Amino acid sequence: MRPTLYGNRQAISAGHYLAAAAGHEILEAGGNAIDAGCCAGMALSILHPDEVNFAGVAPIIIRLASGEVVTIAGLGPWPRSIPDDLFMREHGGKLPYGVLRTVVPAAPDAWITALKLYGTMSFSDVAEASIEYARDGFSIFPFLASAFENNADHYREWPSSARLFVPGDRVPRLGERFVQSDLATTIGRMCAAERAAGGTREDGLEAARAEFYTGEIAAEIVAHMQAHGGYLSREDLAEYRSPVGPAVSGRWRDFEVFTCGPWCQGPTLIQCLTLIERLGLKNLKARDGHYHHLLIEAMKCVFANREYHYRDPALAEVPLDWLHSDDNADQWAARISADEAMPDMPLPNGLDTPMHPPISNGPPDRDPDTSYLCAIDRFGNAFSATPSDGSFRAPVVEGLGIIPSPRGTQSRTDPDHPAGVGPGRRPRLTPNPALALREDGTVVTFGAPGGDAQVQAMLQVFLNVYHFGMDVQEAIDAPRVITHNFPSSFYPNNYFPNYVSYEPRFDAEVATTLARRGHRLDAYPPFTRNSAAVEMIAADPNTGFLRAGADPRQPAYAIVR
Repeated sequence: MRPTLYGNRQAISAGHYLAAAAGHEILEAGGNAIDAGCCAGMALSILHPDEVNFAGVAPIIIRLASGEVVTIAGLGPWPRSIPDDLFMREHGGKLPYGVLRTVVPAAPDAWITALKLYGTMSFSDVAEASIEYARDGFSIFPFLASAFENNADHYREWPSSARLFVPGDRVPRLGERFVQSDLATTIGRMCAAERAAGGTREDGLEAARAEFYTGEIAAEIVAHMQAHGGYLSREDLAEYRSPVGPAVSGRWRDFEVFTCGPWCQGPTLIQCLTLIERLGLKNLKARDGHYHHLLIEAMKCVFANREYHYRDPALAEVPLDWLHSDDNADQWAARISADEAMPDMPLPNGLDTPMHPPISNGPPDRDPDTSYLCAIDRFGNAFSATPSDGSFRAPVVEGLGIIPSPRGTQSRTDPDHPAGVGPGRRPRLTPNPALALREDGTVVTFGAPGGDAQVQAMLQVFLNVYHFGMDVQEAIDAPRVITHNFPSSFYPNNYFPNYVSYEPRFDAEVATTLARRGHRLDAYPPFTRNSAAVEMIAADPNTGFLRAGADPRQPAYAIVR
């Protein structure tokens, strides 16, 4: 649908074309990939207001020109005062909409931490585009118009949300201008605090952060929480700092693949690559039914591991060494049939107590959430981030235009579940940026929105490029399959055993083969965002080119120079 873009100097790809444009301006002004990435990431919280929030989450991976790879875990924990049995005891195991879903907002701290440690510019420099898009508005695109319409009844539950998203009780329409004046003012207050601080660049960044986490903005957030019966406190905000540390990594052929930790689903990408390699890719074709059967079965096994094992590793051990081991991959490979689909979520190797999640009525639907951006600069730095948090699960803070992170929607209400709710615990996040380094010096940044479809789409695009030999944009455009053979990461955690959604641009042989082997098929519309929306940049030292692509399943664009 689009060409792969080739550049010599720098590249950026983002889930909205205005975010890509803003980040590219930063690169042109002399900023590095971290400056540009933070600019584009914050801009996405304005341009994708249905799926990203300025006060949401923002997991980040950075590869520095020195070769060091680090992650910034832009995901906040549950408030310290929330009882771990609250939802089981008072809400019958349900997770009500509203501020009870709120965890500590992490994104502002994550962007500022990235800028402070690895960037070169001020907060005001990189926030300028966000203020402009919020203050002056932008045109509502089809996906956003649909989201506003679908979520209108949720917005109407809270007057502050209704005033922003359903003004005059009328849903904003396609092509109209959407303005977020309060949010522009909020970000502007952080910029003003930075300018007033004086001192070094780092002093200014700390002042911008303090305005949000300990200053008047924090006071207004907490007053909002108290008014609506929430638990988030001044102490929760003041104590929060995004953890910075090494990435999880694993080998696939001559690549080292990097993800964030098992507080998100990121490491499943490494395990998927390991397992599909064990099953054998030789002589298979990208649009072959047998290949897609093996791919689906591998993903079923890996996502069963996610369901049983992944949790906040700061509070409990996650056995990644075992999950990524050759032994585990060999055991899974022996359990996968070349001719028959697994009928439901398998019990992971080494465990003897199966879960029995309730089965939901199909076909499955997608949970709207998240965007993505990546950048590689002329200095050799690379940036990959997946900002998120939808707008319909909790109310807007009056006067601020933000929704403090309702990411508690990805915790289980049962505190005994590995991803269960609990004071100081982090939900198990779906957003998961990725990065890969090849032995020849190739650097690849990639990621996607799409909830549980994210890793599945990222895996298929990566294999399309580095096994099947497609160019970047061709790999992104290619049709995908998505399995739902595990409980959804989003409350109410719907479970559709053996369901496979597919884009009907495959040859008929693919669907016929999958159906013959027992998969329950659900046909998506062509080029649907339900199958996620991948952005990718590959910097190849052998050719000297940066290759960039952006997914036509959303208003994403790449810009290169």
